[in-house]
Amino acid sequence: MSALLGAGGGFLLAVLWMDLLFDVQVLRHRGSAVLPEDVLASIAAYYRRVTTNARPLGHLVALTMVVTTVAAAVALFRGGAPLWMRAASLVLVAAPAGLAARRIVPDAIRLGARGDTPEVQSALARAICRGHLLCLASIAAFIVLQIATASR
Repeated sequence: MSALLGAGGGFLLAVLWMDLLFDVQVLRHRGSAVLPEDVLASIAAYYRRVTTNARPLGHLVALTMVVTTVAAAVALFRGGAPLWMRAASLVLVAAPAGLAARRIVPDAIRLGARGDTPEVQSALARAICRGHLLCLASIAAFIVLQIATASR
């Protein structure tokens, strides 16, 4: 079980890293309400590729989130680590999966479509970046717990 959890966490961390390679472009433009067109175009093109054009491969990320979350839930009831570690692991993987499903992916699809005003697209890009930074911290903590659990 710990190998599955570690592999799932590692895969999700790698996906977040790739997303953040594009997302961080918004950080250079904190003072402006609207991001420059080249920044919006770059981020939107990336999200169009990974959310719309990459089907069905894009579903692999969602499947990994589900499998890793279910495995963490099973480990909660069957694992040998202390209860607090098992519960924290479940929260640390389920929270970003839920955030991705409810906010980040829909926002990324919408940004990739480029149908909104530059102001709305800028807000979407910033929200996606913030969400991904939160997810990165959570998944990194999840992996640390998996390593700690495996070394017990």
